[in-house]
Amino acid sequence: MARLSPDAPVVQAGCSIVNSSFGAYTEVGQGSRILNSSFGDYAYCDRFADIANTEVGRFANIAAMTRIGPSDHPWRNAAQHHFLYRSASYFDDAEDDAAFFAHRASRRTVLGADCWIGHGAIVKPEVSVGIGAIVAAGAVVTRDVDPFMIVAGVPARPLRRRFPDAVAERLLALAWWDWDPARLRGALDDFRRLPAEAFLDAHGG
Repeated sequence: MARLSPDAPVVQAGCSIVNSSFGAYTEVGQGSRILNSSFGDYAYCDRFADIANTEVGRFANIAAMTRIGPSDHPWRNAAQHHFLYRSASYFDDAEDDAAFFAHRASRRTVLGADCWIGHGAIVKPEVSVGIGAIVAAGAVVTRDVDPFMIVAGVPARPLRRRFPDAVAERLLALAWWDWDPARLRGALDDFRRLPAEAFLDAHGG
C-alpha cells in the first residue's frame, strides 16, 4: 500500500477522474473511474471502482469492482440508447442533451463515514448508506441503509446490526471519524485491541 498524503490523493495507474475532489489521506485504486464525486478524508476505493455523483464519507472503505451511483438510461422514452443524450457523437448538427446530464448529476448517492462497500456491490443513485454500515459483496443496494446495518442480496436486505442499539448510539455520539489525526494516532492501540463497547468506555463515549 502506498504512503498516503494529507495534501493530495494517491491515484493509481489507469484512473479516470472528472470533476471530483479529495480530502486528506485518500486513495483511488488502479483503473477506477470517478465522476462528479467527493471523497472525505481517509476514504479510499480499491481497483476498478466506478463511482459517479457520490459523496463519499470520511474513512469509507470501497472494495474492488464496485459501482456507486451508476447512471441510468432514459428507459421511459421510445429509445434508451446513447444517441438520445450523447447526440453530438452521432449527428453533425445535434448537441448533447445538457438537461439529461444535469439531471443525472443531481441524483446524489451518499456513503456514510466508515461504511464498507464489499467487492462487486452496486449502490444505486439517490441511496444513502449509513455510518458504519456494511454492504456485502455482490449486493445491489436500492434503498437507504441504516447506520451500522449489514445488508446483503439482490436487492439488498438487512441482515443484522453490527452492534446493539445502545452501543451504536454511543458510537454516533462519540463520532471518532471526526477526530483529528493526533487523536486518532493516540487511540490507535485501543482501536486495534478493544471491542467497540470497551473502546467507548475508554474514550468517553
